[in-house]
This record gives sequence, C-alpha cells and structure tokens, in this order.
Amino acid sequence: MSRYVRPHPSLVALLSLFVFLGCGFQSFAQQQYHGRVFGAYFEEWGIHYAGYNIADLQKSGVADQLTHLIYAFGNVTAGSPPVCAIADPMAAYQDSSLPSVSGKPYSSPPYGNFGAILQLKQLHPSLKVLISLGGQLGNVSGWATASRTQAGRAALVSSCIDLFIKGNIAPGVQAHNLFDGFNIDWEFPDAADKENFTALLKEFRTQLDALSKATHDKYTLSFDSPAFPKNYANIDLKAAAAQVDFLTIDGYDYAGQSDKQTNEASPLYEANTNPLRNQALSIAETVKAYLDAGVPPGKYLMGFPLYAVGWTGVPNVNHGLYQNSTAVSPVLLDDGSGVCPHPDKAAPSPGCDSLLTPGNLTYATIENLIDKNGYTAWFDADRDEATLYNPATGAFYTYDDPASVAAKMAFIRKNKLGGAYVWALGQDDSNGTLIKAISTELKSQ
Repeated sequence: MSRYVRPHPSLVALLSLFVFLGCGFQSFAQQQYHGRVFGAYFEEWGIHYAGYNIADLQKSGVADQLTHLIYAFGNVTAGSPPVCAIADPMAAYQDSSLPSVSGKPYSSPPYGNFGAILQLKQLHPSLKVLISLGGQLGNVSGWATASRTQAGRAALVSSCIDLFIKGNIAPGVQAHNLFDGFNIDWEFPDAADKENFTALLKEFRTQLDALSKATHDKYTLSFDSPAFPKNYANIDLKAAAAQVDFLTIDGYDYAGQSDKQTNEASPLYEANTNPLRNQALSIAETVKAYLDAGVPPGKYLMGFPLYAVGWTGVPNVNHGLYQNSTAVSPVLLDDGSGVCPHPDKAAPSPGCDSLLTPGNLTYATIENLIDKNGYTAWFDADRDEATLYNPATGAFYTYDDPASVAAKMAFIRKNKLGGAYVWALGQDDSNGTLIKAISTELKSQ
C-alpha cells in the first residue's frame, strides 16, 4: 500500500505561496531572466525637447521588459547639512499636462513624472523603481560634506528616505510607494573620500533595513560605478559592493568627444589593432578589474548605451576606425537627412536629434543612417561593436546594435553577471528595439 497521502487543497495553496515567496523577492521579470536584473535610466529632463514620457514605456511595451526603472536624478544639496532634494519640481510632480499612463486625467497630485510612475506601478506591480541620486559634478560637494561624519551621513540618508521612500514630496503632496530604493551616483569620490564612500553606503543600507522591518517591504540599494580605473580608484570596490544589491557599471564612453582619433565607445573586447590597446578600453577588461577587486559577478550590471559617438573629417581608411578627425560630429536632424540648423538647447530647431549634443546621436537617429544617406554600416567582429562611415562627409559613428547586444549578453551569461541596464530610455527607437533585444537575450540561459 502506498504511503503517499494526498495533501489538503488549502495546504497545497499555502505551500505554493511559500515557494513563490522563496524566490528571494524576485519580480516576475527576474524569474524570466533567471534571476538577472534589467534596469533602465529615465531622464527627468527627457520630457522636454525629446518628448519622452513615462507613458511611452507603457505604449512601447518597454515597461514589460524591465525589472528596475531608475529615475535620474535626485539632487544632493551642498547646504549645511546636505539633504536630498527634487531637481525639477515641475517635471517631477507639478505638471498636470504630461500624458498619464492610464490615459485618464490626474485627479490629484502628484502629477508629472511621479504621478505617471505611480500609475505604471499599478499596471506592473513587480517593477521596482529607484531614484538615482547625484549624477552631476555639481553634487560632489554635497556628497563629500555629508559623508565626512556619522551625523552628516545619518542626516542625509534620513532626508533621502523621507523624501523619496516615505514619499513626503512637498507640503500637501504625498507619494507613498513611489520609489523602492536608491541608486547612488557620486561622480567621483576623491582620495580622501574612499572610506567615507563605503560608510555612506552602509548608512543607506542600515536605515533602509530598519525601515524594512517596520514596513515589511524590501528596499534596493545600488551605486553607479565608472569604467575607467582612474575614476574608481577612490572606491573600495569590495567593501562598497558588500553594502548594495548590485552595481550599475558603465559600459560606454570608452571613446568620446575629447578624443581626436576615432575609436569604439562601447567595445566588448580589446584588439591588437587598436592604437590605445594598453589603456583598458573594453568592457571585458572592466569586468575583469571589478571581479579581481572582489565584486561578486552576480552584482555586476553591464551598462549599454542607447546613443552613438561620432566624429567628422575622418579619412576613408579602415572604415573610418582609428583615424584622426577634425571635429566631433554635428547634431543631425532626427530623420538623418541633414544637419540640425540650430541645436542650441535653449531654443533648438524642431526635428533635431533629441540629445542636441555634438558628438552624440540617439540610436533612433542612427537607424535612419544605417546604409542610407551615404553611410555604410560595418561590424567589428574582433571587438563586437557596430560602426557607420560616410566617405563623402568623413563622418564616423560607433554604437550598439542588435548584433553587439547579442555578443554582450552571451558574455553576461558566460560570466554569470547580474544583468544589464541601459542609458537611457528615450534614446532607443519608438519600438524599443535595443531594449527588447536585451530582454530577449536575458531570457536565454
């Protein structure tokens, strides 16, 4: 006779609940991604000229792909003591004219991006939303001043939690459950700040854990970290990583506007043909450096750019790669048909690439140049990076495309990294092509 006893249905349901909760509070997307994280930065200012709103995440289907939405940026003031502050109150919670995610008018504050995020979270309850603090060199004094003493660290963290986690946005404006944690973007600690950086993260962790005991909610803590050794030299990577859930580590800007010679801005690997091959200008070398420093691979999130870097005056040699240039590329019209006549950010011409930044183009604009308007696409199989070159104008661009995304995602899987993130939403095309390519690859084992 079988010793198997059929459990009561209510017990089966209870056990199923325990199994679900035992997934480590992973979202549904994280379970699809085999425990990996997929984050994306939303630029607060992107609602202006670029016209990219929180509602667009729902419209394009991008919201379905993300485990974490990272809102850039909250400010850290240089006051005494430094405190957290909202960078643009109108964009954040005052503008009732911004499109809502639900399509219905807002009935009460918060309006703006914050109101839309609350609606987005109702539709995607497993989506975690973080507020990225800092991100601009103007915040360095606030970070440094607050982190020097225990009292300063405690006061800063308390103000950040009160404002963004507890949701005391402004007098008469409450937004509970708006943010689920922080992404610390301190650019960049000085040598004197090395221990203070870790101590500040520990204070964030301590206060968030204390709040979690009261609310029974789990709060995420992460920090953004640079690709270049000189920029992370003043961070104790192992000690800092121990305080956070994950690190968003730049996987871009290995080449940029300050360079006179063309190179690749987000290459996966190095190559012997690169004249700067001894300068650790690849993602693989950055990953090795972080892991060697003691960062657990499961906490490493690889950064993907949704923008291109470009130059002009480039001779027609080697597809334009590793060649001297005369200038960075101009701002183009977003349809790729020509140069933006007036890219001044204060009063730009309509129809220009939304970054309005010489030397950069969104992927949405790049798509309008691929094998069009005199441009020829070429893929560097040695470094897994896409490029474009126009021999008539001498214009050269380096960027990510679906092929480079596939190579980088295979690297993430092979090295058991924690996942990926993109900078920034609004720079992909309207269908979210690169974001969805990353999502598809994350679902692979």
